[in-house]
Amino acid sequence: MSGFMDTKIEFLKGVGPAKAKLLHEELGIQTFHDLIYHFPFRYEDRSQFLTINQISSDGENVQIKGVIDQVEIVGAAGKQRLTASFRDQTGQIELIWFKGVKWMKSKLKPGVPYIVYGKPSLFQTKYSISHPEIEILTPANETGKKSLLPVYATTEKLKRKYVDSKAIAKMQFELLQAKGTSAVETLDNELMQIMGLMDLNSALRQIHFPLSMQAKDKALERLKFDELFFIQLKIFKEKTDQKEAHRGIVFQNSSLVHDFYTNHKPFELTDSQKQVIKEIYTDLQSGYQMNRLLQGDVGSGKTITAFVCMLIAIGSGFQTTIMAPTEILAIQHHQGLEEYCDKLGLKIRLITGSTKKSNRRKYLEELASGEVNILVGTHALIENDVQFNRLGLAVIDEQHRFGVAQRAKLWQKNKHVYPHVLVMTATPIPRTLAMTLYGDLEVSTIRELPKGRKPIKTSHLYDSSRLKLFGFIQREIDLGRQVYIVYPLIEESSTLDYKDLMDGYESIARAFPKVPLSILHGKMKPKDKDFEMDRFVRGETKIMVATTVIEVGVNVPNASVMVIENSERFGLSQLHQLRGRVGRGADQSYCVLMTGSKISKTSRERIGCMVATTDGFEIAEKDLELRGPGDLMGTQQSGLLDLKVADLTTDGELLKRARRLAEQIIAEDPDLERQKHVKIARHLNKNQIATLRWSAIS
Repeated sequence: MSGFMDTKIEFLKGVGPAKAKLLHEELGIQTFHDLIYHFPFRYEDRSQFLTINQISSDGENVQIKGVIDQVEIVGAAGKQRLTASFRDQTGQIELIWFKGVKWMKSKLKPGVPYIVYGKPSLFQTKYSISHPEIEILTPANETGKKSLLPVYATTEKLKRKYVDSKAIAKMQFELLQAKGTSAVETLDNELMQIMGLMDLNSALRQIHFPLSMQAKDKALERLKFDELFFIQLKIFKEKTDQKEAHRGIVFQNSSLVHDFYTNHKPFELTDSQKQVIKEIYTDLQSGYQMNRLLQGDVGSGKTITAFVCMLIAIGSGFQTTIMAPTEILAIQHHQGLEEYCDKLGLKIRLITGSTKKSNRRKYLEELASGEVNILVGTHALIENDVQFNRLGLAVIDEQHRFGVAQRAKLWQKNKHVYPHVLVMTATPIPRTLAMTLYGDLEVSTIRELPKGRKPIKTSHLYDSSRLKLFGFIQREIDLGRQVYIVYPLIEESSTLDYKDLMDGYESIARAFPKVPLSILHGKMKPKDKDFEMDRFVRGETKIMVATTVIEVGVNVPNASVMVIENSERFGLSQLHQLRGRVGRGADQSYCVLMTGSKISKTSRERIGCMVATTDGFEIAEKDLELRGPGDLMGTQQSGLLDLKVADLTTDGELLKRARRLAEQIIAEDPDLERQKHVKIARHLNKNQIATLRWSAIS
């Protein structure tokens, strides 16, 4: 924007210091620029009139012309309301005001023609409109307003000071009429023509006061494109700069991989796993530092895939590490890989917060001397005394559980050159989010499950079917299998009508008096968690009653049933993660989603999706649709997703167009020095485009 647009909002006609202060506090509007980018969230079509006999109670606002017959105040003092009988040639409707009764009565004139606008409601057989907008009918407005009227977000505090949507629209009109109101164009004319985009100044005018629905849509397309394009452009630019700044270790010796693959692999890798290994191997030989995201559904075999890649690094004389978010998951990784390491003659160590001091000291000495090939651990790995001799590859499991600063500490463990980085997630990421949140990483995806795995059968039962459920659980236990029962709460809540874990444990104990049980929740001490989990893993207990502590990573192939109590309380992603705790053996596995009889429409949609599919990527897309990107990624990562107009749930195609263009521009002109990219470079340099730099490990 030009300097004029940096003018403080108080200097706009009709605003002043008091309103300016409120606008800043309530809506974050400080300058003309902030105001013009405060877009309407919907529009009222005031171009059409209905007759009273055409009115329906479908939730839509209507505009009608007619005459007021009579006006009266009804009700006792303090509870008075104003009613007016309004008619046209086809019928009659009642207008009602509950506030400003006396003032409104003094303004209304029976026998005078008016235009009325509002939302009709039906009571018995009569329609009424509460607090309608009303104005005297004149020749100027009789044919309807020529444009769509914008509706702006405001707040109760602003409304009390008469800064409602209409007042904001008036401010926008004043600003757009002012001399000097002009946006600095961000795209070259040729580029706009190729992409079929409206120019920025026209878009800003049409988004506020569109001449037609088509004009509004074109304005919206341009503004959405700008948001998505400049985010993608910055991502690609940073990715290119990062590549040039950080050369990578070149791994070439794959003899360990050959040995493992020929003699020790536990099962035939899927085509998807093989493809991912090829992609990673290409990165490790490229001479550039690898920053790759490996996503795969629960049970798809990410860990063994990562292990093969770690062997490539070890074979070239480097150390590797794998960091997990929980102690249970770290222990599981260690136990799972230890068997293969023994066969290959490799030394693997585990460091967590519970590691004995004597063992820790020994492991750190081995690590510093280069004896340890693979170090597995939790957050404990980023402590200062953990020093590698030659760290070549760092693997982060369930990377979204770690903060950027935590990851950065791990990267810096190598003194001379940054290690290659592989981040993994078992939470499938919708394509639009992957392009936006992880755009600076290369993305690999494992889509197949290992051969022999049977799809988990998922069903939805109501509390009234609990005896049926208990009978099914007993039959599975009699077949030698094990069961998870997950509850959403640990302690009873006075505000939520849900079973809590302790009540649940007692009811399960009563229902299965001869079946040994385990219990697991987040408030237990680590050693008690390990004890209970170990009993279940070894098959000493048959039912694990737990909270979502068992959501990620716990691997018990003999467990065939996952019961999720009050499943309406969980998001789709979490339900899918919990379901993934079963289905890891050869037996048929089951997931039972329990709810009360009354659940919301959204909860019903979530549960219906879970019953219909086991495809984590399909579920992730549905989760994005239901929850939105900010909620899906959590508050830690939602800053990037505070988009004013673009919506990742609906604008996937526009995002792809923006991404293709950004990639093409950076590929041909990485420093944006060409004449046709001057406007783009100026905007990118002037504005801090929010991005999450997963690859910025330095």
